[in-house]
Amino acid sequence: MTKQTTWQNPSDTQLKSILTTAKNIAVVGCSPNPDRSSHQIASYLIQHGYQVFPVHPTATTILGQTVYPTLADIPQPIDIVDVFRKPEFTPEIAKQAAAIHAKTLWLQQGIQHPEAYHIAKKHGMVCVMDLCIAVMHRLLLHKAAI
Repeated sequence: MTKQTTWQNPSDTQLKSILTTAKNIAVVGCSPNPDRSSHQIASYLIQHGYQVFPVHPTATTILGQTVYPTLADIPQPIDIVDVFRKPEFTPEIAKQAAAIHAKTLWLQQGIQHPEAYHIAKKHGMVCVMDLCIAVMHRLLLHKAAI
């Protein structure tokens, strides 16, 4: 018996639109450790012109950016909430993203949670799961460079 998928990622055209129009990205679970993928991807996003808001409970500065303990503490509107947390934490993050009126909830590669997806959709957000934002940015916006 095959497991039925209860979610679907946006099309490449929709993802390209999200990445083209977004300005402010909150990176939940952003690590101060430069060896961690969350740190490297936040750096990539900064290099490509996005305003990145790292979210970490104890760090104060990551990549020269002020770190916020929660999404609610960020003083700017957020276009994308990019999540680097274990799947079991994502429904609560989806609720927090909805509370700040984020446009997109993006769960990084390897992270899926149907409940987080449904929370995001219920609150009018686009939800992306199990895709790396940096990989999709390279594929969709820099195809000529590949």
